[in-house]
Amino acid sequence: MILCITEKPSVGRDIARILGANTQRQGYYEGNGYCVTWTFGHLCTLKEPADYTLDWRRWSLSSLPMIPPKFGIKLIPQQSIETQFNTIKSLIEQCDEVINCGDAGQEGELIQRWVMQKAGCNKPIKRLWISSLTDESIREGFEHLRSHKDLEPLYTAGLCRAIGDWILGINATRLYTIKYSLDRQILSVGRVQTPTLALVVNRQKEIENFIPKDTWELKTTYRDTLFSSALKPFEKQEDGMTIVQDCAQYPLVVTDIEKKKGKEAPPRLFDLTSLQVECNKKFGMGADATLKAIQSLYEKKLATYPRVDTTYLTDDMYPKCKGILNGICHHFNDIIQPLRGEKLKKSKKVFDNSKVTDHHAIIPTGQPLPETLSVDERNVYDTIALRFISVFYPDCQFEQTVVKAEAGKYKFKASGRVITDQGWKFVYQSRKGIYSTVDAEKAEDNKDEELAVLPAFTKGESGPHVPKLVKKTSQPPKYYTEGTLLKAMETAGASVEDEELREALKANGIGRPSTRAAIIEILYKRGYIRKERKSLRATPAGIDLISVIQEELLKSAKLTGIWEGRLRQIERGEYSAAEFIAQLKQMISEIVISVLKDNSNRRIATAPVETAKSADSKPSAKSRSNKKKETDG
Repeated sequence: MILCITEKPSVGRDIARILGANTQRQGYYEGNGYCVTWTFGHLCTLKEPADYTLDWRRWSLSSLPMIPPKFGIKLIPQQSIETQFNTIKSLIEQCDEVINCGDAGQEGELIQRWVMQKAGCNKPIKRLWISSLTDESIREGFEHLRSHKDLEPLYTAGLCRAIGDWILGINATRLYTIKYSLDRQILSVGRVQTPTLALVVNRQKEIENFIPKDTWELKTTYRDTLFSSALKPFEKQEDGMTIVQDCAQYPLVVTDIEKKKGKEAPPRLFDLTSLQVECNKKFGMGADATLKAIQSLYEKKLATYPRVDTTYLTDDMYPKCKGILNGICHHFNDIIQPLRGEKLKKSKKVFDNSKVTDHHAIIPTGQPLPETLSVDERNVYDTIALRFISVFYPDCQFEQTVVKAEAGKYKFKASGRVITDQGWKFVYQSRKGIYSTVDAEKAEDNKDEELAVLPAFTKGESGPHVPKLVKKTSQPPKYYTEGTLLKAMETAGASVEDEELREALKANGIGRPSTRAAIIEILYKRGYIRKERKSLRATPAGIDLISVIQEELLKSAKLTGIWEGRLRQIERGEYSAAEFIAQLKQMISEIVISVLKDNSNRRIATAPVETAKSADSKPSAKSRSNKKKETDG
């Protein structure tokens, strides 16, 4: 008998149906030589401090740092979990072979291996690895099962992440709570949540300490067109007025007209973070709401695996794309119609095997769309579908015009762009209310003069013009929104708009795509940040916590990004897991010594937050079964 272990009952039902295991039993299905059972997300977790020694039950500085000689796992103490685990253990003992059908990702690998480990599994194991839950994808996955051994580095990286979060989260939380908390209220500190909080706090301080500065730029209006001067902005208005008066004595002469054609490629497909950013901008959806919606679409077989960090597809997906487009044409026929009868465009910016490891970008599966989707689900689905359709459209073509002019010795320039072929932009402009984010931002900020449409100029023409000074006041940086904070986490705090550079920085981003939304939720629940409209603000408790933490290793997004990069190297088998854990052990030991030397007697008060849990507590089994989260200490 072959035993399949899935991560959710719903996935178990689908796999059982496809395999012909049609007889339902208590906690599993059987038939056709198969048994199909399931977990409820995490059934096991790392042991808590008191599980190693009773001395660690009491919070005391003398017990820190707590580092077990060997980390162990335990079953989460809940009746339903214990019952299902016993079912799995019994089936493992009876079977000849196990197929791990958990979610195809790092945490999915950790969940299933911990259960098999706890059950004492010594049977041959294979791995089902799929990117969508459609019947076709499941059947194809069973035809190409992967080796259990091949996924060992992925499990090792997940284990290192969990142990690292335990070492830093539990020790640092106890340390700072005992040393600095008022009335022993929990001061939660973690490997990812603390540098994320530091990003919000530091941005808020930048804004509060910002001193605006006025400058004056020389401009002139000729034939209803605004020309900008090549001169540097003036720091004193009176200096600029002298130039304005001098410049006004001369006519403006057009000295050169340069026209060149340009093109703009479609935006990249979505990874989870960019999808969360887009939905935050377009619909005001929080990161967690977007993750819930795309996870639901995945489980309804409408979208591919969501917890991904690549924006590319593999080459073998190309032949399937026409079928996917045909599958969704009922809802998008007007924008898919122009692609019919044509060979689909295949761009290296979309299809690149070297940019895909375990899963490709998020795209629709091509399954028929039900009418029962929630508003959030429909918004997220439309967003990924429109992006998928757009990548097969031609580039947007435009003509860029630069007009140079002079007034005496003063040089000016005006730029404009005329779109000659909408290309992929037709996809967005045909959908009322859903536009290219880039264009929407430019229109809102009104900063990009290159988008202006210019009248026809002739080289050598001249005439009167109206020079003037335009006052510019420097602006502080903007408060983070959930969307911009996600981007900052992805790039370890670097401010990056260029998509290719953003891709390169992903290797050292903080957190994983699947956990970043949960980290933001933790900061809300701990009472460290709050939301004002879309803006994120640090609370006094959050500001005080970052202020009292002097160890840069705990609060630097850049340094945390380096640790994340090492975890990714472990995942690829390129870095030693033992060395990673050893470094974390050394780091927490140094932090404990440093904090104990502080004689400032500072105290931090946190506002009571009902949903906050201590670093030692674990989410309820119900919450863990609904969604995997990185508790991050």
